[in-house]
Amino acid sequence: MHNKIFADANSNYEKARYVICGAPFDATSSFRPGSKLAPDAMRDASYNFETYSSFFDFDLDEIDIHDAGDLEVAETVDETLSMLSIHANKFVQDGKIPIMLGGEHSLSYPFVEACKNKYPGLGFVVLDAHMDLREEFHGEKNSHACISRHVLDLTNKYVSIGIRSGTRDEYDYVRENNIRMFSSEDVFSLGIEKVISQFRDYIKGPVYLSIDMDAIDPAYAPALGTPEPYGLTPRDVRAVISCLAPYIVGFDLVEIAPAYDSGGTAVLGAKLVRDFIAANAKASK
Repeated sequence: MHNKIFADANSNYEKARYVICGAPFDATSSFRPGSKLAPDAMRDASYNFETYSSFFDFDLDEIDIHDAGDLEVAETVDETLSMLSIHANKFVQDGKIPIMLGGEHSLSYPFVEACKNKYPGLGFVVLDAHMDLREEFHGEKNSHACISRHVLDLTNKYVSIGIRSGTRDEYDYVRENNIRMFSSEDVFSLGIEKVISQFRDYIKGPVYLSIDMDAIDPAYAPALGTPEPYGLTPRDVRAVISCLAPYIVGFDLVEIAPAYDSGGTAVLGAKLVRDFIAANAKASK
């Protein structure tokens, strides 16, 4: 097993443009726990791939990547978010592009906040099956089911893609607040390129991209905390990464629960992380 560091993340912190970190926490998971095991599962899976991406025509050997390991977490989500924010702010203020491997989706918040502190005009794009717009869930304000509601307190340049699950109140909230939301049915009927064209100008400028793996149909990614059928394809996700790559200043990939398949979902997660690095680095050359 190679789970000490993500493949090809061989640079020291000072030289690195990209800093990968794990956040092994899933205490607010509400259906299938286990996403705390995903950072190491993705690290293991990352050794499956060549350094060269033919799709992006870029070799990861050409860029400095550092794996900061798993960050310390606590028993409670509030304390964990506070602890993560220290690292997130350091990474961003040091000029790094943070890549957070979750863990549950609540963990995105300190990384989005850190990017917002540095880039006041930050946009946020999330790929997710669920709205995550509740004010609280099971008595927990910082539940994974509330992350988008909190991000909207940071920035109104917000776009969600792949949505196909939420309460009636959440759908009402989206309509009443004119939130830019594209369902998985929108992607299926319009095509991902058309969907991207509808928000590209709105979101221009620095962007944080958060990928909840349950945005993807469980036929492709079955090992999830809260799987929802009728989802996106991996190519849809890659298209979003490719389009936004020149503008992304922070990235995370969350909500894989590795115990629920034989490793394929972690392989896909690791590949999407590598695709992001290749796409962003190629755009920055």
